Amino acid sequence: MAKAIYPGTFDPPTNGHIDIVERAAKAVDFLTVAVVELSSKSTLFSVDERVAMFAESVAHLPNVSVQLYSGLTVDFARDLGASVIVRGLRITSDFEYESEMALMNRRMAGDVETICLFSSLEFQILSSSRVKEVAALGADVSDLVPQNVWGPLVERLKKSQKN
Repeated sequence: MAKAIYPGTFDPPTNGHIDIVERAAKAVDFLTVAVVELSSKSTLFSVDERVAMFAESVAHLPNVSVQLYSGLTVDFARDLGASVIVRGLRITSDFEYESEMALMNRRMAGDVETICLFSSLEFQILSSSRVKEVAALGADVSDLVPQNVWGPLVERLKKSQKN
């Protein structure tokens, strides 16, 4: 078995992300959740907040750590001695994006392989963006995010709506 990373923005972590981590952690010796520091996406939470929320959500998994990173994902994987990048696939459009990214990563680092896990059925339509959108409109998303994420998410959305 190998060391692996699971990179993403995770703004905020969802139950779909946790599902991928729990399943990937069974397949590798050690998994690092790699929370990207600088993203092209506008984030609701700081990188430190995202790392802390994710770390608390996966504290029950002894072979999982959570770290922030910046730069190329393949460089971070190599720095950690990871030979695998784990990605989650939800819907058809994910496949197109993830396959392009996997091919580019392979071009840059042929020694780092990308493995995609299909999302569990109940998480096929779940994304951080959608969670934030419906929560901002008043929907109850408590069953879509880890318990430790729900309160901060609701509070942050209330605060951002006041500004």
